[in-house]
Amino acid sequence: MALLEVKDLTKTFQKQGNRITAVDHVTLEMAEGECLGLIGESGCGKSTTAALIARLLKEDSGTIRLCGRELTGTRSLRRAGSGLQMIFQNAQDSFDPKDDVLHGVMQGAASYKMYNKKELRTEGEKALRYVGLREELWVRKCRELSGGEAQRAAIARAILCHPKLLICDEVTSALDVLVREEILQLLLRLKREGEMGILFITHDLPLAARICDRIAVMERGTIVETGPADQVLTNPSAAETKRLIEAILTL
Repeated sequence: MALLEVKDLTKTFQKQGNRITAVDHVTLEMAEGECLGLIGESGCGKSTTAALIARLLKEDSGTIRLCGRELTGTRSLRRAGSGLQMIFQNAQDSFDPKDDVLHGVMQGAASYKMYNKKELRTEGEKALRYVGLREELWVRKCRELSGGEAQRAAIARAILCHPKLLICDEVTSALDVLVREEILQLLLRLKREGEMGILFITHDLPLAARICDRIAVMERGTIVETGPADQVLTNPSAAETKRLIEAILTL
């Protein structure tokens, strides 16, 4: 059984009286423990696709299955349960501003009633240590963290739920080079040690090459190429993939 199956996923929006197709019959499949990169230029539909899979948006048509369970037909993430977690580009905005870091990290698992009160705190602290967030930061408000610290907290919140699928939406794009490398190394560690699949959304091809097993390239809401990462990046078949690679080579 595939971890994630997306078939003919479509989403349109109304903008100034016009209907815009953001996601156009997208079909994807992921195996357990696989890292699939969804790449493309800004506005191509990759973040909308991620939001649809995470049930933050409702599709117009198509189906989404996680571990064989149908997710479509509702915007509720409850249908996916703790098996799907998402990390966003701006991690601070994904936390309640009233929460301290430890409380914010525990909220997801608490909502699924995965642990009793004592276990939740113990496991929350363990997750924060795993991601390397210093203990003196645990009592701060999430908005007081740096971008890299907030991403570590967001990763801790996600792994506390033991997801089968972790969606990372441009999680390093707002970080400086050094912090970006630290977060990438943390994700690579999760990939090596865990059994979760990672859907890695990015416009950064060199970054995708380092973490992804397979890559799917999007252009104007459509998947134009899918294959093993090394094959797609060294011997691309789609014109859009070639254009993205040439843009890097000319920098």
